[in-house]
Amino acid sequence: MVQIGNLHFENTPIFLAPMEDVSDTSFRMICKELGADVVISEFASADALIRNIRQTEQKLSFCQRERPFGIQLFGNEAGSMCEAARIAQEYNPDFIDINWGCPVKKIAGKGAGAGMLQNLPLLIAITKEVVRSVKTPVTVKTRTGWDETNKPIVELAEQLQDVGVSAISIHGRTRSMMYKGEADWTLIGKIKENPRMRIPVIGNGDVDTAQKALQVKERYRVDGIMIGRASVGNPWIFSAVKSLLEKNMILASPSIEERLAVCKRHFDMTLQDKGEHYGILTMRKHYKNYFRELENFKQTRIKLLTTSCAEEIVSLFQSIEKQYIKQER
Repeated sequence: MVQIGNLHFENTPIFLAPMEDVSDTSFRMICKELGADVVISEFASADALIRNIRQTEQKLSFCQRERPFGIQLFGNEAGSMCEAARIAQEYNPDFIDINWGCPVKKIAGKGAGAGMLQNLPLLIAITKEVVRSVKTPVTVKTRTGWDETNKPIVELAEQLQDVGVSAISIHGRTRSMMYKGEADWTLIGKIKENPRMRIPVIGNGDVDTAQKALQVKERYRVDGIMIGRASVGNPWIFSAVKSLLEKNMILASPSIEERLAVCKRHFDMTLQDKGEHYGILTMRKHYKNYFRELENFKQTRIKLLTTSCAEEIVSLFQSIEKQYIKQER
């Protein structure tokens, strides 16, 4: 049994990681349908939220079918983070997640996200104040440290637990690694070995197959698994992971027909939610994996990634159906 606030999971919960311009409502709903247990919003700026920036406020909205659902916030100052958490609480999420892990320069360079790993006393102080400011359970997502010489995550996890965090998600890379190199799960395992740790520990990093999920679960005994980049254009990874972990069954890869059908629905939902211009831009991140391994697909892929017309993309979907699905049948 895994408990996070008021949430209870009989089996190992599988999380969709919060990803900017990826984990929007449309993609979250598709991932939920295909096996994700928990989804989290794109990360919202505390400063923008308290200034009532509409684009940021929209990130907090979700539908009941997405539950369990978390809202993730980032910032570098206790006052704004606490006020933003109180605003987020009004949307009634299942938990509020603090982003102490984003490595990108525009966030970490300002002392937010993974940048806070250079100021652990402030990180702990802000987290403590946020926990005190809301009734909603608070979780944290972070990394193993700033760089190879500064990886305090084992001690930090215990400190976060002590200030009231309900769960911690850990990406097995340092900030300096960004998304390069191989995620190091050994420190995540050491956190689980700490007899003082009582809160759930969710592992994240390089889980791109069901077999890898099973490997890290068995080796490091994490309470949950978070999947990020490997889900982009590949939401079936959640059902594959759950099937292997819970039933010891390996699912067959989705057919071209299945991939196209989900891609088309994802496209329609995204355009309905974001409009044609932004919807088309958002979907470009997903096409590579939706149509991976299709032979002689280069020109079609280039068109999908460059056209700005919804009707042209629908026409490309139709040509994929004619060219590939009829062959598959």
